[in-house]
Amino acid sequence: MSKASMNKASLSGGTAADKADGTAAHESRGTAADSSGATTAGTDTQATAGTSTQAAAGTGTQAAAGADTRTAAETAAADRAASEARDASELGAAGSQLSTAPREEAVIGGPTLGLVGWFRWFWRQLTSMRVALILLFLLSLGSIPGSLIPQASVDELKVQDFRDRHETLAPVYDKLQLFHVYSSAWFSAIYILLFISLIGCIVPRTWQFAGQLRSRPPGAPKRLTRLPAYTTWRTTATPEAAREAALAILRRHRFRAHATGDAVAAEKGYLREAGNLIFHIALIVLLVAFATGQLFKSEGGKLVVEGDGFSNTLTQYDDFKSGSLFDTDELVPFSFTLDKFTGTYERSGPQLGTPRTYQADVRYTTEAGGPEKKAVIKVNKPLELDGSKVYLNAHGYAPVVTVRDGRGQVVFNGAVPLLPIDNNVSSTGAIKVMDGYRDKNGKKDQLGFAAFFVPTYGGKGSGQMFSRFPALDFPVLNVGAYHGSLGVDAGLPQNVYQLDTRKLTAFKDAKGDLLKKTLLPGEKLTLPDGAGSITFEKEVKEWASFQISQQPGSSWALVGAVAAIAGLAGSLFIQRRRIWVRAVRGADGVTVVEMAGLGRSESAKLPEELAELAGTLHSEAPSAPDPADDSAEQTVEGAEK
Repeated sequence: MSKASMNKASLSGGTAADKADGTAAHESRGTAADSSGATTAGTDTQATAGTSTQAAAGTGTQAAAGADTRTAAETAAADRAASEARDASELGAAGSQLSTAPREEAVIGGPTLGLVGWFRWFWRQLTSMRVALILLFLLSLGSIPGSLIPQASVDELKVQDFRDRHETLAPVYDKLQLFHVYSSAWFSAIYILLFISLIGCIVPRTWQFAGQLRSRPPGAPKRLTRLPAYTTWRTTATPEAAREAALAILRRHRFRAHATGDAVAAEKGYLREAGNLIFHIALIVLLVAFATGQLFKSEGGKLVVEGDGFSNTLTQYDDFKSGSLFDTDELVPFSFTLDKFTGTYERSGPQLGTPRTYQADVRYTTEAGGPEKKAVIKVNKPLELDGSKVYLNAHGYAPVVTVRDGRGQVVFNGAVPLLPIDNNVSSTGAIKVMDGYRDKNGKKDQLGFAAFFVPTYGGKGSGQMFSRFPALDFPVLNVGAYHGSLGVDAGLPQNVYQLDTRKLTAFKDAKGDLLKKTLLPGEKLTLPDGAGSITFEKEVKEWASFQISQQPGSSWALVGAVAAIAGLAGSLFIQRRRIWVRAVRGADGVTVVEMAGLGRSESAKLPEELAELAGTLHSEAPSAPDPADDSAEQTVEGAEK
């Protein structure tokens, strides 16, 4: 078995020279296979090992003889072509098609290209993987402004605020379409070019890979010693028996194998190319899903007070935006009622005030007059209704107030939602009485109250209005009173949570200041001169803000993302490799077995795998004794006689 051990140790190539030749050959073949996928896998094999002599003798002589007529570039090109021809004759199809990457072709000079030639050249550049990666990088780079700069499609108010604060920069951003990044011409151009590039690259590679799956592994090259992993031994088995044993062993190890001539050819690792193609197809799926979602999406918000409801129609939304191809008839028919909002908070420790329970109990129906169903909506746990999702976004308080005129008639009664401004839900807003109010003279007028509410009053003794806890432990409402025109009759939209005081007159207190008062539940503020009053009732309702989204393609985006990860993992961790086993009779009539392997890229696993296969085959085709050992045994036997 010492002979077998010695042969196993020679897997790196037999001799030191063979090892160096094989390593260099493998590096060259891996690069060529990745870029061309044709018969240039062993482009620089002989150039590294055998061309050194030729470079010194043949090429050097030629360069010296024709130095006056040939440039250095022409000489190098001639040497490279000769090297490729020699390697192609040695490896043949054995080193080809280890990859489906398109072949990189030299650019033809401009004067020789016509219209069709320039189109073909542009198409090759666009569908190359290099350009696809550049476009993908540009797409990622172009998304950065969309994350840092307010987008009109997301929040128009933030965009307007940005314009007001940056009067010089805003016009530049407008010209560059930075407030509409994802619908801008330059972002769309990158997106479309990337889409075309991926399709133009993947379709031919898919057909090529399908052809490789239908074909058999190529036959063994003439000189297996040129391959990066190689071993050989002499065996007592016949060549036919050694090949049959090798074929059976390779198939047991899930190689696609067949006998061809005096050798067995096998190949494994097709999932590498399949993973590569799946990854790029998944990118197309992601792009299609993203485009579909942006074109056909709808998204709107609605603030609902406890006891109130919402119907999924356009007029019910507080704000609404949609894709350019969305039709309002595609809104999913449903309605729901907010029965109760429940919020509990941490009452001690370093996380004081942190929400613990945050949920909305609703009743919903998907058809008019249909049965109602109950559901609980939580953060990141939306209510899904036939393609639409209802998310819980925010929460706040809506104190119930009653406004009376000078005659004691109720002109307004209801819960007024106020917007929180801090983590302890200190809230601000406006109470507007637009209709039904008349002053002491019986003239129609409008009332406005600037409201500030705290759920747990923390300013007792100091007079300051602030909340020290988000729960309703000690609710207090502060109001300031105005009368006049609220500006709602002009037909211009205004924020319902803000009070426009430009056309309002403030009620004055005894000191001539704005009339305002801090009210506890059940208390009221009486307006001067018999103008009426406002009462903070002993009830505070809670409200919840919902986002209703309808975005087709999201499920396809998830499928594409999972497939992209799986395909990328396969293309990174699976190695495509080929194994050849040649068994022939030597000059002395003893069978010589050669085993060699070739992978798409450099890997230490290929020699290890070949060693394992060689060890298994060696157990069925054991080593034959060396001729030197036979002569020594015969000499000893003659001496004994």
